[in-house]
Amino acid sequence: MQVILIVIPAISLIFAAFGGQMGEMTSAVLAKSGEAVELVISLCGVICLWSGVMRVAQRAGILEKLARILSPIVSFLFKGVKKGGKAAGLITMNIAANILGLGNASTPLGIAAMKAIAEEDASFKGDIAADDMIMLAVLNTASLQIVPTTAAALRAANGAEKPFNILPCVWIVSVYSVVLVVAATKVMCFIQSKRSNRKI
Repeated sequence: MQVILIVIPAISLIFAAFGGQMGEMTSAVLAKSGEAVELVISLCGVICLWSGVMRVAQRAGILEKLARILSPIVSFLFKGVKKGGKAAGLITMNIAANILGLGNASTPLGIAAMKAIAEEDASFKGDIAADDMIMLAVLNTASLQIVPTTAAALRAANGAEKPFNILPCVWIVSVYSVVLVVAATKVMCFIQSKRSNRKI
């Protein structure tokens, strides 16, 4: 990542120098830097508001109730963890936190869930991720969200009159993406297990 962050600006500088557009590039950098600061400040208010709302939901016990609803799904997706065990509980809480948009809460839960999977999943060998670890990473990457706070905040900062009118589309696309990546993960893990059994 550090290499990319160095290479891209360097290439831009080279092309600007050879194209005789160093002045335009300098002006654009200064102008966009100011706009970036304004955007960040405008996002802070909306994100703080919804983070507070979600924190209230968490303390009201909504997160725990959602976790209980999701427990059968977790048992189906994560075959290597004990039903009702520590890993299953952490995974369920992590998914529930992501659905509610509680990013700050979901991250430590996800890390703890990974450690619990390493302890419970017999297929984890120490140097290669277990299938349940891969599934958890996939679900965190393509997480469902009831309230896409960041996207709505970006729309509001750019002048959208109804920043949350994207909700139906976000729900449809996120459900589609989660179903697709979960199915793909299951298929790839199945193929890998077959190959491993053949080698044995």
